[in-house]
Amino acid sequence: MKVLSLDEIEQIHDNTLTLLQEIGVKVETEEARTLLKENGAIIENNNKHFVKFPEELVMEQLKKVPDSFSLWGPDGSFRLDIDTKSVNFATVGTPIKIYDRSHKKEVRKSLLEDTIKQIRIVDTLKHINCSHVDVWPNDVKFTELHWHTMYAWGNHSYKPYGLGCYGRTASLDMMKIASIIVGGEEELKKRPRLISFFNPTSPLRLTKVMLNGLFVFAKYNQPIIIAPAANAGSTAPVTLAGLLLQSNMEILSSIVLTQLINPNTPVFYSTMNSIMDPPTGNVAWGSIETGLISAAHAQLARYYKIPSRGPGCVTESKCFDIQNGAERLITLFCSAKAGINYITCAGTYESSLSEALELLVIDDELCSIVKRGIEGIKVDENSLAIEQIKEVANTDKAYLMLKHTAKNTRKELFVPQLMDRERRGKWTKEGSKDIIERAGEKVKEILDTQQGPGYSDNVDEELKEYLKIISARTMDDYRKLEGMDEEEGSLDVPGKDL
Repeated sequence: MKVLSLDEIEQIHDNTLTLLQEIGVKVETEEARTLLKENGAIIENNNKHFVKFPEELVMEQLKKVPDSFSLWGPDGSFRLDIDTKSVNFATVGTPIKIYDRSHKKEVRKSLLEDTIKQIRIVDTLKHINCSHVDVWPNDVKFTELHWHTMYAWGNHSYKPYGLGCYGRTASLDMMKIASIIVGGEEELKKRPRLISFFNPTSPLRLTKVMLNGLFVFAKYNQPIIIAPAANAGSTAPVTLAGLLLQSNMEILSSIVLTQLINPNTPVFYSTMNSIMDPPTGNVAWGSIETGLISAAHAQLARYYKIPSRGPGCVTESKCFDIQNGAERLITLFCSAKAGINYITCAGTYESSLSEALELLVIDDELCSIVKRGIEGIKVDENSLAIEQIKEVANTDKAYLMLKHTAKNTRKELFVPQLMDRERRGKWTKEGSKDIIERAGEKVKEILDTQQGPGYSDNVDEELKEYLKIISARTMDDYRKLEGMDEEEGSLDVPGKDL
């Protein structure tokens, strides 16, 4: 699926280089500005902290970005290979609420217990290969959140894990915690376990707290998702081409920084961009335009030979209706068919602010359906079934009686586990269950049986000792360590008001 011609891609690229050189991007930390200036960036003395990027600086650093890399789970037994051709699926770290059928509103604030359940479910799924602090535990302090979620990850999962670049302090903690779990810093750097989200703030701003975290993740060689989340019409031009141009400026300037910090740092050329819904002014992630934007980013990423990341399974629906299903499948299929290499947001709804454990297992099935769709139709001597057509025409046999049918049925025909295909009579006899109820039974089955790698006594003790260090910090300590008390720079952290 292509939405841009090569000429259109080159127009976006050429204008990106021109605008990066003419106006640049606002960079909110002295550390980042100094590093960029030492390597040829231009900073005018107007106290606005806009950094201009010469074309040669951008192009030279783009050459250093790897076109493939691997991620491992905490004990090293699970490996996920990322490149510019494969399609992989994951979750996303934004939900602050969770579906709860027993609650009056059927949704409530998410808790650490929900976070742990989500990690355990993802660990068992066939196609969804990574969690991303997806369910924010509202019952633990923000300054300790990363310890509790990472402790649960290492204890319950064999797959990699994703977190945000939430400042230097928390990011250094994450490296220390991960190093304890995996057996040392060198092992962590050699075989990365963590994915980080770095979110440029549109329009054209790299914020202080996120930059502080970016330096840490890059130095430790952990893959970084560089993900603007602009809305066409509000934080980016209303035209999709204009949004793509601005987004490309934000992504390429961020990539330059990662490669200056640590050459060959793995990154994802990413999008969480969408449109503003004109009647409401809200984000419309479930729109067809989100699919078009994701497809364009997939093409731009391939142009730069960088693995891509984009959304799928996103919807504005607040319930489990046909809108929910239609929007999540549209955005998932667009991203997959366009060749996005790492598709996130499984399990979420309501602008990815809410999570449903039931949706996780449904989305895993949707991923398998989409993968079957991408495979297409194979045409060869076996699949044309010429001899079988002759045999049925010349005998009384039915296709169900042929060896060819038995041999090829499972290879050719996808069989869903959660989608219902029974006749109404049997469906009624078995309880008239909808897909959410069937998915809920699957969730319960997983939670009754799933087991993670666990910890040795020594590792468990060391992790809990480190929690004491984190717990001793106050929010004021955190703010000071991140330089938040200085006048310059914003306090923006996605998902949290600091």
